[in-house]
Amino acid sequence: MYEETKYLVSGDRALVMEFGDEISEEINRKVRAMTIGIGKGNIKGIGEIIPTYRSLMVNYNPLEIDYKNLLKELKILEDQLDSIHIPPPQVMEIPTLYGGQYGPDMDTVADHNGLTFDDVIRIHSSREYLIYMIGFTPGFPYLGGMDERIATPRLKKPRIKISGGTVGIAGDQTGIYPIDSPGGWQLIGKTPLKLYDVHRDTPILLEAGNYIKFVPIDEREYERIEKEVKNNSYEYNIYPKERKDI
Repeated sequence: MYEETKYLVSGDRALVMEFGDEISEEINRKVRAMTIGIGKGNIKGIGEIIPTYRSLMVNYNPLEIDYKNLLKELKILEDQLDSIHIPPPQVMEIPTLYGGQYGPDMDTVADHNGLTFDDVIRIHSSREYLIYMIGFTPGFPYLGGMDERIATPRLKKPRIKISGGTVGIAGDQTGIYPIDSPGGWQLIGKTPLKLYDVHRDTPILLEAGNYIKFVPIDEREYERIEKEVKNNSYEYNIYPKERKDI
């Protein structure tokens, strides 16, 4: 984490606040607090706010607020970060069918790390993963906290199309493809949940600052959940992060 936040010019309509140069929960908490503070601050001229792992881009209208005054307002908010309330995080369970046609690279991940098929499932599903940010494609969660024992390099040649809902590993990160798209991650499973649905009241299912936990399921359960998601009867299992009996 930087001793002092860096304020960087990004064109004539945006400013970037950099809080550090690494992926960490402490830095991300600052990003979240600043995002909330700006949202509640009603600073005239600010438009879209784009949070990342370690920084925050603030888009603004220079006809309503100039760079100098925007900088002043943001620094005032930054001095108040410790007093900004961040909602307690929640954990959403992500039912996942591992291996087979749903996770064709499971053997690659297991062999690369000297593990068994079941070892990979056990390790991958044993943690709660912080959602640092949403991006790349609509609803794609950038997660932190994967166990290094299952870290595996990306594919040398990316696939042209990966089915939405597919769970993958790339290096020391894991994630879920929300929609059909190209990609080079090692595919280990798939969830029947829709991370992005344009017809849903809230199209993007996950939210930065919360957590997810992968829960292994079998094919029969996958098909059941898939049907419930389709007819909007599926009940998501969500609980406070503080809960220990998991």
